[in-house]
Amino acid sequence: MAEEIYTIPLKRAFGREKRGKNALLIVKEFLKKHTKAEDIKLDPSVSEYIWSKGIKKIPRKIRVKIRKEEDNVIATIV
Repeated sequence: MAEEIYTIPLKRAFGREKRGKNALLIVKEFLKKHTKAEDIKLDPSVSEYIWSKGIKKIPRKIRVKIRKEEDNVIATIV
C-alpha cells in the first residue's frame, strides 16, 4: 500500500453553472492519469471540500492524499 500527496489545480473547471461537478471529474481524471489506476474512489471529505462554497465558487486547487491498493485508489483531503 503506497501513499502519496498531490496538489490538483481546478482552474480548468469552466462554466459558471456546473463548476462543482466539473471539478470532481477533473480530480478523477488527474488521479487516473498520475496513478495509472482504473478504479478511483473519492472520500466524502473531498466532495464536501469542493462543494463547501457552492456550485459556482469552487477552490482553485485541492491537496489530496491517495492510498493505492492493487487496482483501486482512495483519495482523501490532506
